[in-house]
Amino acid sequence: MATSSVSKGCFVFKPSSKKKKKISGVEDYFIEGSDDGEKAKVRFGICQRLLDMTKSETEMLQDELNKNILDSLLEFIKKCASNFQSQLNDWASAMRASEIPTAALVLGVNVPDHDMTFQSLSDLLKQSVTPFVVSVQANECAALKHLMQKVLERLMGVDVTMDDDEDHGGQRSAPVHQKRVHCSLSSLCDWYSSVTKKFAVTSPGKKRTSSAKDMLSKPPIVIIFKDLEAFSPRVLQDFIVICSRYIQKLPLMFIFGIATSPSTIQHMLPHSVSSLLCIELFQSLSCTQHLATVIDKLVLNPQFPFKLTGKVLQVLVSIFLYHDFSVRNFIKGLQLALVEHFHSQPLSKLCCPKKEALAHAQSLSHQDVERIQQLPSFMRYVENQEPQKQVELLTNDECVKEVCQTLLKALRKYHKNYYPIVRCLHTLTSSLPKYPLGKQIRELHISCLEKNIWETEEYNSAMQLLKMMAKDELVAVLQKCEVILSSSKSKKMKAALGQFQNYLAKFDQLDKLSAEELIQEAVSPEKDLHKKTDLFQLQKTLLEMKESRRTKKMTPFEVLRNQILEFIDSLVRVHLVPPETQPLNEVCYYGSSGVLRRHLNATPRTSIQTALSHPYYYLQHEGLKTESGAVSNAAPDICIVYKLHLECGRLINLFDWLEAYSTVVSAAEGKDPDSSDYGKVNELKHARFIQAVSELEFLGFVKSTKMKTDHVARLTWGGC
Repeated sequence: MATSSVSKGCFVFKPSSKKKKKISGVEDYFIEGSDDGEKAKVRFGICQRLLDMTKSETEMLQDELNKNILDSLLEFIKKCASNFQSQLNDWASAMRASEIPTAALVLGVNVPDHDMTFQSLSDLLKQSVTPFVVSVQANECAALKHLMQKVLERLMGVDVTMDDDEDHGGQRSAPVHQKRVHCSLSSLCDWYSSVTKKFAVTSPGKKRTSSAKDMLSKPPIVIIFKDLEAFSPRVLQDFIVICSRYIQKLPLMFIFGIATSPSTIQHMLPHSVSSLLCIELFQSLSCTQHLATVIDKLVLNPQFPFKLTGKVLQVLVSIFLYHDFSVRNFIKGLQLALVEHFHSQPLSKLCCPKKEALAHAQSLSHQDVERIQQLPSFMRYVENQEPQKQVELLTNDECVKEVCQTLLKALRKYHKNYYPIVRCLHTLTSSLPKYPLGKQIRELHISCLEKNIWETEEYNSAMQLLKMMAKDELVAVLQKCEVILSSSKSKKMKAALGQFQNYLAKFDQLDKLSAEELIQEAVSPEKDLHKKTDLFQLQKTLLEMKESRRTKKMTPFEVLRNQILEFIDSLVRVHLVPPETQPLNEVCYYGSSGVLRRHLNATPRTSIQTALSHPYYYLQHEGLKTESGAVSNAAPDICIVYKLHLECGRLINLFDWLEAYSTVVSAAEGKDPDSSDYGKVNELKHARFIQAVSELEFLGFVKSTKMKTDHVARLTWGGC
């Protein structure tokens, strides 16, 4: 590697090709925490395929759910653009005078999901309507000049200068060769006029693409405001007023992304400004419906091998309901659980499609067999076997491999039978008063995962309500259950489908009974009542009628209704047992809800207090090691100040606090306690103390108070 030369120089030495490429990302995370790299690679491959599957499925769902609203938006924009084209460049006559076409897109409070919708909308607009689409956010448009600058730069693709940038004091660091344009809509008008002339004329030697053919010669300029509520009302008002004055030259269109309510526009814009807009409202699908679709596709899918326990699913749903309503974050949490399961569970290589799982089970190593024997569900399975079989399962690896394949097949059959029955039960009970088993299927699914659902009071209440259901309602939900069972390929579900069809046929036969016979049966006691005239016989007949009402004979419909409900109850008791009763359920189910909660539901206050009370936990410096409850005098200033403030009451005297801090710092400097300078406050200590107190105030531990000028108030609990 040494190089001798007359003159000094720089020489490049290429790395050896024999060196292995460094593995990074998720694969590195898998291999570093595993004893066997090859087995970790196998698990990583399965995990990666499942992650890709979740990504593709959710993207397809997103496109399907947004299809209707995006199609409506495209139709609205195309209509406005064609009006401008038909009026021979007279945009004002196409719409009402000086009005800007505006689409108010209500997306809901699930703000993290909005980016995906706006990205899909921008792509569709650029493909089929106009190449002039620009998106802006409130955090980059604090003032009107910033909003104008962002719009012009993203539309024109050039550097835009402001009035105060032309002087030498405001020169921009743009390349010399880059074109610069003055920030005004008049510059945009000139640019649009020149671009559309080139856009309309096609050279004879070139052909336009199919998407370009659909575009008009004067395509509109679409400006998307992603987060309307966050914009400054004054900035928005001024921008709309300026744009309305150029509406005859520029085919401008606005899209307002609204998270709360359409009334936001009225609150932000006065009538004089809102009257300049021609607003049409578009409502997107609610985030709860979107979540129900995702759960139906990924969680309640027997073809998806990875499963969540009830506690883990409850954590993800709770974060969704009580934090952000973001389906995107719910999917990220599901993917995190998937990665953690395949990283922490060595037997997760069996969590894959059937043929692949059986092949992995056949090639299990001795160490993997020992892991299977230590699973709680497998140990329970062994305890229920005969003594001779127990010995083989604990000593013979080949026997364990064969049983493992059988149990994996049984686990898949369990899932094939579980999901259709839970859907049928939800269909039956989702319309009952007060929703005893939950309004959403995820609530019923979580209950079934955690316990025997038929042993709960809610289930008994639901069955009592079903026994009072009218014929038309019952037949309607039974027909829905028939459709659910017909989509299953399980043999047991096909048998259950045949039973459902027989019961539905019997319900149809009930309609053929003559109404006269039913009326005769109902009024027959009353006929006897009219025949008897003496008082004794009349009293006897009334007593018989009263007794018959107490022991009323069930009608054919009631008998048939009870029979089918008993049949459904038997299906529930057989197929909706919790998954923890199934052997080898640990292979597919992820149950570390605490780990998932720590990753997704952060507690910054706890982390800050841990860092201030135990700085060694984060800094890992040997000099900071102390006994529990104590802080080293060599700790950072904010840690010392925090520890001292815990020893004070509700109000803290700043001077006493400063003297205590100075004493601790003097001890850290190694000064003699008997010296005159020990604990004395100087300018440096005073400045360090003020900075530490300011940091505590910023973190929310103390605040200034008007009760005493030289005191601060504590905002935390505890103390004297």
